[in-house]
Amino acid sequence: MSPHVLAADIGGTKLAAALVAEDGTVVRRKEVPTPAAPPGAASVVGDALAGLLHEVAGDAPPAAVSVASAGPLDPVAGTVSPVNIPAWRDYPILARVAEVVPGVPRRLVGDAVAAAAGEHWRGAGQGRDGMLGIVVSTGIGGGLVLGGLPFTGPTGNAGHIGHIVVDPGGALCPCGATGCVETVASGPSMVRWARENGWSGADARGLSAAASTGDPVALAAFARGMDALARGIVSVAAICDLDQVVVGGGVAAAGDTLFAPLRRAVAEHTHLPYVRRLRVDPATLGRDAGLVGAARMALLPSIPPANGAP
Repeated sequence: MSPHVLAADIGGTKLAAALVAEDGTVVRRKEVPTPAAPPGAASVVGDALAGLLHEVAGDAPPAAVSVASAGPLDPVAGTVSPVNIPAWRDYPILARVAEVVPGVPRRLVGDAVAAAAGEHWRGAGQGRDGMLGIVVSTGIGGGLVLGGLPFTGPTGNAGHIGHIVVDPGGALCPCGATGCVETVASGPSMVRWARENGWSGADARGLSAAASTGDPVALAAFARGMDALARGIVSVAAICDLDQVVVGGGVAAAGDTLFAPLRRAVAEHTHLPYVRRLRVDPATLGRDAGLVGAARMALLPSIPPANGAP
């Protein structure tokens, strides 16, 4: 049996898998686009994942398999219903993984939780006792590290900062609430607001480029979005007594366009003395964060897999 963990990271645009060593080194990795599949065609995406896992695993069975997925998910039942993969509704992903790699422990974890665990283990959050990892992309995901260990909560969804309400009079969120962080600070939300206010670009990448050249509407969109995100961050930091926030995801690739207004807003909204020590840093593991973090979750004996029987 290989000493490595076979990790997978599943999203609406890509499927990634890697063999990860006990020290967090990515030994072998491959990524493919997530196949387009309508509702009812679950096997299309499932077969693509199975082929990817089989190719990356090689001949020796891994020590464990750990899957990070977009949600909603049920780690106990081993099922996922990612909003960005319409073909998968209550899809039995751990059972499918067991068909590909039988006889080894299996774990299912949220993709943002995995990214936070990866950054804490081998990325920007190393050595921190309390950390919040945030993914700013088409949504706002989050994962917590408390007492130096990833904290998932009983349902696996702890740290979901995107659904903290920061504007009760704001827009309706897909979760059913109004004014969630995600309705203001996600890439599509900032783009939508900018277009409503006269910007003519198409996407978050274009919005970032426009802001970097001084476009006032683009700058205002980032300022507005990061103010909402900062309010959520400060609330979580006050509750959990955090040392650090690590921010990654596609929109975070905007660099100072995002981090400058975010740090200003965090400082503006921070009043409690113990929260003022909070650092806001960019993620460093890039597209490997979820894979490394998924492996970390499988390697931690103090956090047993919810569906860990071979």
